[in-house]
Amino acid sequence: MSSVKRLAIFASGSGTNAEKIMHYFAEQNNIEVACVITNKKNAGVLERASKASVPSIRFPKADFDQPSALIEYLKSKEVDFIILAGFLLKISPQLISAYPDRIINIHPALLPKYGGKGMYGHFVHEAVIDNMEKESGITIHLVNENYDEGRIIFQAKCEVSPEMNPDQLAAKVQQLEHQHFPKVIEEYVNKFEKAS
Repeated sequence: MSSVKRLAIFASGSGTNAEKIMHYFAEQNNIEVACVITNKKNAGVLERASKASVPSIRFPKADFDQPSALIEYLKSKEVDFIILAGFLLKISPQLISAYPDRIINIHPALLPKYGGKGMYGHFVHEAVIDNMEKESGITIHLVNENYDEGRIIFQAKCEVSPEMNPDQLAAKVQQLEHQHFPKVIEEYVNKFEKAS
């Protein structure tokens, strides 16, 4: 690995977290965003990548299931770590073994609660509110072969008040995502280097 660590951001949606990460690392010397990768043709993240002058590319779902072309692309970009920022496809075992302990995801709840297949975005916030939880938050974790079950590296909490609706909770959780995700990535990447 070179002295500058290179990140690939995977995103399926509008890309607000991806944008925060791109801006954060534009100011850093030792970590940079090499590319943005999406599975959706019209994902908002493509425009955000373009504005941040970060190369972006779309791969169809089949290339995530059988990721040899994707892995080739990541190697061509000298990617060291993969960051999932609102990426909804399951990560294949081949990609996990190509990047062991180097794929980081963010989840909009306090895992192990409210994780697993189909638990993303508003589905998570609705479930938290339906179950009258007193708190929610974010979990940043490594990716393994099961949805939302990789080793947790960071959590931050926020209060859930009884009168809150899912959109209000989503906004509160998103604030935590934007506040913490770039810094936690930076800390993890820097520690990983020292350990390896």
